[in-house]
Amino acid sequence: MLLLDNAAKESRERKERNAKKAKVREAKERKKLGVLGRRQGTTRELGLWGFDESQAKFALFLPLHHLWMGYMSELLNLPQPSSGAPRPLQGAVIHPKLLKADFHGSIITVHQSKNTAILGISGIVIHETEGTFKVVTTEDKLKVLPKQNSIFTFAVPAYSTLPPRHTADAPPLPLPIPEAGEGLQTVLDRPHVRLELHGNQFCFRSADRAGRKFKAKESIEL
Repeated sequence: MLLLDNAAKESRERKERNAKKAKVREAKERKKLGVLGRRQGTTRELGLWGFDESQAKFALFLPLHHLWMGYMSELLNLPQPSSGAPRPLQGAVIHPKLLKADFHGSIITVHQSKNTAILGISGIVIHETEGTFKVVTTEDKLKVLPKQNSIFTFAVPAYSTLPPRHTADAPPLPLPIPEAGEGLQTVLDRPHVRLELHGNQFCFRSADRAGRKFKAKESIEL
């Protein structure tokens, strides 16, 4: 008697046991990769923010900075340069507005920090998360600045950068950008007001700040 076919049937218990072992093995491999390893190559699939560091050019983000200056001019209702001396900005008026403002495009500088390695770093904010500012410096480098235990400074223009005939219905587009020979100016190259931002009290995403109610409290010293 010649046996031609004797395929062993796998029991249901064995299938479940093998599937469980494969799941445990996959979980161990993912754990070895860590958070960055698990996200590598799946940034677009997971909807995460990604950035090609070869595009970290300060001049490339200057138009974004100019747009932010126009946004600040409209938000703070800044006077035109032809109106004479700039009026002082009242803290009780501008603080609630700045608290809910968008800082993408602003130039921030690390003024104080427990991490001495980031002191003095300055650049244009290209991405803000709950706990960090990601900036492009004048040296064309991408830097990640933690908000925790850091105090930042940023500047807002003393005069409006919008055209004199700007209306509330029009987008906050700034004045025409100078030609290449004249140089591209930032808010630091014109009259400005410098303000401080305490990172310990600013650990919120910009979208969360817009709809959140904050209570006044004493600042936390580093």
